[in-house]
Amino acid sequence: MNPTFDRVIAEALNLPAAERARLARDLIASLDAEVDDDPAEVRAAWEEEIGRRIEEYRSGSVDNISAEDVFAEARALLR
Repeated sequence: MNPTFDRVIAEALNLPAAERARLARDLIASLDAEVDDDPAEVRAAWEEEIGRRIEEYRSGSVDNISAEDVFAEARALLR
């Protein structure tokens, strides 16, 4: 691995929790800033996906699982 990277990680892990959280937020924001997706295209793609999922639900081609069951399964997996 890169020695500079290793040093930065080691120093970051020694920061107090609040500063590590701020660092993580700033790093993620810097990655988001590099994405050049057109918001209108993203919205259109999501609307198309939502429409497809609604149609699958209405046609009965997908199983209907209640949120309660989904969360119960997630909790069981996390135990």
